[in-house]
Amino acid sequence: MNSTTPAPPTAPSTAAPRLRATRRALAVATTALLTATLAACGTSSGGEAPAASSAPDAAVEEQTLTVLAAASLRDVFAELAEGFEAEHDGVTVALSFAGSADLADQLLAGSPGDVFASADTKNMDRVVEGGDATDPVVFATNTLTVVVPAGNPGGVTSFADLSREDLKVVVCAAEVPCGSATAKVEAAAGTTVHRVSEEASVTDVLAKVTAGEADAGLVYVTDATLAGDDVEVIDVPETKTVVNTYPIAVTSGAADAALAQEWLDLVTGPVGQAALAKAGFGAP
Repeated sequence: MNSTTPAPPTAPSTAAPRLRATRRALAVATTALLTATLAACGTSSGGEAPAASSAPDAAVEEQTLTVLAAASLRDVFAELAEGFEAEHDGVTVALSFAGSADLADQLLAGSPGDVFASADTKNMDRVVEGGDATDPVVFATNTLTVVVPAGNPGGVTSFADLSREDLKVVVCAAEVPCGSATAKVEAAAGTTVHRVSEEASVTDVLAKVTAGEADAGLVYVTDATLAGDDVEVIDVPETKTVVNTYPIAVTSGAADAALAQEWLDLVTGPVGQAALAKAGFGAP
């Protein structure tokens, strides 16, 4: 029987460890090369890599511009406010409309406001004399007209008709610019209007006429234009004799006088003047 001599044990191979070591070295070298390349790409011309910024963009400062304006300016100023806000990030235009006398009283009593636009010079003068505004600028003019409900149920054809006792005529209160203008028209025409109520603003007068609560009312031409088919306009020459002048001013207590001045510049500039003319206001 032949005996077989066992083969000597095989020595462990060193190929696998060498391969793993080579791979680790290659990975380390690759990582180092990539890091160096990225650093070089991010290096500024001065040789220093700018620090990466993870901070969010600076927040836009929120501001409110408070504009106190005569009621007859409602639609025009609302239109201008949209454009103003679109051009001023973070700015909100807060519009407050009322009779000029009420707005002047509010400012004189210490209520906040950045800009005041009055429908007459008398109330602006009160605010200026009280130290609450300076350097007013005239930006528009307006005149009164007679309006009646659609169909003219009272049969009004002239300014003299407004003295008839069978008519219900609504006007502005004497202290309001449109009321003061009404009194001047009455004096010039030698006619006393048979008024059944006196309202705090021209928009209140218009509302009563459009609702059929009055046979006629005296409002600004601009308000009659906005009312459209809800009213009929009785064109009488007497109302054209009295012209209301509209001044605007930055208030002394404006939170941001520069921003308030930008609004004033908008109103008195080409864009504002075009919007006012479109609404029926006269030139300054």
